[in-house]
Amino acid sequence: MTVKFIGYIGFNDTSEIHNATRSRALDREYVDAAAIAQEKGGFDRVLIPFGSASPESQIVAAHAAAITSRLGFLVAHRPGFTQPTLAARQLATLDQLSGGRAAVHIITGGADEEMARDGDVHTLKAERYLRSDEYIEVLRREWSEAQPFDHTGRFYEARGAFSAIKPDNLPVFFGGSSPEAIEVAGRHADVYALWGESLEQVGEAVRTVRHAAAQHGRHPGFSLSLRPVIADTEEAAWRKADAIVEQVRAAREAAGLPTTGHRPPNTGSLRLLETAQSQRRDTRLWTGVAQLTGAAGNSTGLVGTPEQVAEAMLEYYDIGIDHFLIRGFEPLADAIDYGRDLIPLVRAKVAQREQQKVALAS
Repeated sequence: MTVKFIGYIGFNDTSEIHNATRSRALDREYVDAAAIAQEKGGFDRVLIPFGSASPESQIVAAHAAAITSRLGFLVAHRPGFTQPTLAARQLATLDQLSGGRAAVHIITGGADEEMARDGDVHTLKAERYLRSDEYIEVLRREWSEAQPFDHTGRFYEARGAFSAIKPDNLPVFFGGSSPEAIEVAGRHADVYALWGESLEQVGEAVRTVRHAAAQHGRHPGFSLSLRPVIADTEEAAWRKADAIVEQVRAAREAAGLPTTGHRPPNTGSLRLLETAQSQRRDTRLWTGVAQLTGAAGNSTGLVGTPEQVAEAMLEYYDIGIDHFLIRGFEPLADAIDYGRDLIPLVRAKVAQREQQKVALAS
């Protein structure tokens, strides 16, 4: 099993330590620098996020693809606002023009108010997962069918649908912790995405999704999202993590946002928030920011020296994680540090682990 690294281009060089509410302003100089730095740093892909007030993720990916040659792009995409036949052609076109470097992360939905900003005001969570299920089915048919096809479903209907452009290899990433999400992931996910939880929780999730996928003869990969905090010594790394917590706390208090009493609307955030009740889990897992923000998205990390964090990542690799999505709180500077100090170490340790397996097998 190989390991892949996914970075992040979040439109500008800010994070929770700079603004309590995420800035989605587009900084072209940052996008260019982040794409080039992460390609040089050995990242396999970068995630381009999606939000109801964000720059358009596919267009940002197309721009970044034009100034890089090897870096792949994981485009976050939300069903319900574009017909799947059109989205299939858009994504396939990006894949072709980038030389086969596109992947899509299907984001089923967020909070009701987030969905309403783009006009989705009546659907319930369970309906959104049913819609995602049908949406991905149509995407894959557009990408694979050699002849026009008809589709009649609960959410979409098409007559004579056909795409003249097909992707070279366009993996579908999918996440979600609810039973509805697991069911859709089992049918469709090429890579199932998790947030950074404890080894026990991640192992349980991997087993659950593998079981769901086996019902369909599928064998997905698994991606774990983390915010590594690294420094030359373990003590310096924990001081850095503590400073990040205080910066996030100060930013939220200045903006009048809560730092306690959170009740997030989705199962994944609820699970993560329960994990965050203890700021440190396992040896390296750090949940201080998740505790303050209500586990809003990718908000947990691993803390230590690059060697220590690499060893902790290897523990996740051993239970089935083959993709790591890593981003920092100083987005560009941290991405450069990861490429120089962390990614080569993890790759070397994985290669050594695989050689040991071959030696034992023979």
